[in-house]
Amino acid sequence: MLVALVIQTPSTLALATGDTLPDFTRPGLIASGELSSRQFIGRVVYLDFWASWCGPCRLSLPALNEFYHEFSDQGFVVVAINLDEDAAEGRRFLKRFPVSYPVLKDDGSLPEALGVKGMPTGFLLDRQGRVRAIHRGFKPGDQTKLRREIKLLLAED
Repeated sequence: MLVALVIQTPSTLALATGDTLPDFTRPGLIASGELSSRQFIGRVVYLDFWASWCGPCRLSLPALNEFYHEFSDQGFVVVAINLDEDAAEGRRFLKRFPVSYPVLKDDGSLPEALGVKGMPTGFLLDRQGRVRAIHRGFKPGDQTKLRREIKLLLAED
């Protein structure tokens, strides 16, 4: 009898372009209750991992909020997942950089499972929940590329 041993390293667990986002449920950081990834099937989703100590997040959250307002009536949603160990830090950050889209709190397990290596990291998902693009970091000019990618996905059936 032959027995194979498979060792999964973090790189084998990382979510890649073409993969389907696994189901998850997380509590709200500001709003009470929980949200599930299943609630967003049928929409184009930007799943954004961020933290209050992240300098580029000061650019990304306002830009994503702009996209949310611009495209939400076309089936686009941003879902942010805060990775601060102290939830109060994330709430303080949102007072300085408020957003209109859902912000969830994570215990660190979801970014580990998806292979998030730095802040911010965003996964752009199509209406079936498949990863179509992965964005790491955020700098001036990234808005143009992201806007184009969002429009292309919204145009798909």
